[in-house]
Amino acid sequence: MNPGFVFTVCQRGVENVLKQEIAREHAGFRFAYSRPGFVTFKVPEDEPADEEAELRSVFARTQGVSLGKVQDETAERLAAAAWELAGERAFDHLHVWQRDAALPGEDGFEPGLTPLAEEVGRVLAQRMPATPQRPGPLPVNRVAKAGQRVLDCLLVEPDQWCIGCHRAAGMPSRWPGGVPKIERPDEAVSRSYLKTVEALLWSRLPIEPGDRCVEIGSAPGGSCQALLERGLQVIGIDPAEMDPAVLAHPNFTHIRARTASLKRSEFRGVRWLTVDSNVAPAHTLDTVEHIVTNRQVHIRGILLTLKMLDWSLTEAIPEYLERIRSWGYHYVNARQLAFNRQEICVAALRSRELRRPAAHRQRTRRSGSRRRMDQVPEA
Repeated sequence: MNPGFVFTVCQRGVENVLKQEIAREHAGFRFAYSRPGFVTFKVPEDEPADEEAELRSVFARTQGVSLGKVQDETAERLAAAAWELAGERAFDHLHVWQRDAALPGEDGFEPGLTPLAEEVGRVLAQRMPATPQRPGPLPVNRVAKAGQRVLDCLLVEPDQWCIGCHRAAGMPSRWPGGVPKIERPDEAVSRSYLKTVEALLWSRLPIEPGDRCVEIGSAPGGSCQALLERGLQVIGIDPAEMDPAVLAHPNFTHIRARTASLKRSEFRGVRWLTVDSNVAPAHTLDTVEHIVTNRQVHIRGILLTLKMLDWSLTEAIPEYLERIRSWGYHYVNARQLAFNRQEICVAALRSRELRRPAAHRQRTRRSGSRRRMDQVPEA
């Protein structure tokens, strides 16, 4: 293993933002090499790269320790060279993916596994030499469990692969390439459906069927569809029209107005708040602050989409997150989702304790135990 380099994957066009972020958060790292959607860094000699370490990064979709790169004209020879780099190490999974070919939503492109990545995965699996540490075939492009070791193969080019490894921890590190497998149903009215499904998977907010949720900036309704699928009672706030299919859902209510014109009593009994408005981050945060800091309102968790209308706004992300914490949300995380565009998602939760059905809560009281958010079964 080359202990001196880590690889990262990001959205195309975000490479410079990622470099600046790593320079702030990991001062000893030095930029090494990049292609659109792919950046590597050299780590300090006294801090060898750790496959269990996670970068403090909003824009790194996934990461790992670099084992090296292989380049050849045939997949068979590339696979043989890749297994030479892997050596005798034990792995639980094999993840193979390509860097993004375009921006999410551009000309129909969406992140995820490609036919080439799937074919390379088959070749690698077939060519894997049996070792005492790897007696049988590895599952290819399956979701890993926390703690499992993953061999990474990133197709930088069809004839050039980056080989690395990491230990799965948080949800994105368990997905191949940091992208969950989400298919947009034919009835989805907008791409917001994909963003919200990914946000719920990543954040693991402990929502339950029957919970009330307000969506600010709900039109035309793609995000609302994802929330309704999970059994939520959804209130959409937007002066624009909603799609008729969303309006027809029995668990959906549309308030056709601007948020500023509503009384805070409209938010009584609401447990979850999602916001996706095409305005500057400061304006979004002003709107949310006026709601969640009201004494009549008790919103447990929020999902915010903050638009980076200019990439220079990314320098203020730590300030945005600290402002959210000041409202009483102790667990705040930010990430540029795979299905985001020039924006990031922020998940915030007041408490990590889960609400459970009444019978379960009664058993919990008797046993004296509590289940926490980090013990939620994986999606």
